[in-house]
Amino acid sequence: MSNSQKTVLITGGSSGIGAETVRLFYEDGFRVIFTYRSGKKAALSLMQKLCGNAEGDERLTAYAWDAAQRESLEALCDSLDGKIPDILINNAAVGSATVKKLSDDPYEQDYYMMVVNAVSPLWMIRKFLPEMKIKGGKIVNISSVGGGITQFPNFTTADGMSKAAVAFMTRQLAAELSHHPVDVFAVCPGAVETPMFGASTLDHLDEQKREKLIRQLPAERLIQSEEVARLIRYLCRPEAEIMRGAVIDASLGLGSNPGLLSNFS
Repeated sequence: MSNSQKTVLITGGSSGIGAETVRLFYEDGFRVIFTYRSGKKAALSLMQKLCGNAEGDERLTAYAWDAAQRESLEALCDSLDGKIPDILINNAAVGSATVKKLSDDPYEQDYYMMVVNAVSPLWMIRKFLPEMKIKGGKIVNISSVGGGITQFPNFTTADGMSKAAVAFMTRQLAAELSHHPVDVFAVCPGAVETPMFGASTLDHLDEQKREKLIRQLPAERLIQSEEVARLIRYLCRPEAEIMRGAVIDASLGLGSNPGLLSNFS
């Protein structure tokens, strides 16, 4: 089956890693469907950039979707009109700063962290897996080095818990799907130059502290969204099948030395 006959669904595709992943798959000829929550302007801008039409084209479509609401998932599936993705990339998430846009209450923030980051991907997979088990497919879950690989004492506990749940879900699904044609992976990025990492860590630093933090990171640099997107794209190729069930540390080495970031002050 050619790329043009395959559909990829990318959640949280309007910015950061998601937007770069949308771009790579679209440029590779796939039919790309992506979701956004509040970033409609960014979604329209991305479609304008990729296909010259802010409304998309026959290979590029965007849908509004609230990952915290089960009813929104039902509405999304209705909009897809029976289309079952060949590739599902669970990328939508909230971080320790962006979750504050959903609630000022710390208890509700914990709830949204768990639902958006961990439960929502489970719901999404549950929707599409029965058909994928028949026709085959790829599932890539985006976790994080914090929780998915190691722990950072100064970071939000619920955030790490939600990402650890994504890593566990990936391994569990891979075990359950051992005799089905569905490959499941988790990618655990580190310090990626995205709006989410900016909101949680970088934006409140002055230039001197920002430069100090970056110098403490492995390779003394931030990871770029495109680098993570390329890894995601690779995992969806046939040759990545032997990595089925892998939870991949994509942190440039931060997962091996978390103290570089957790001890920053």
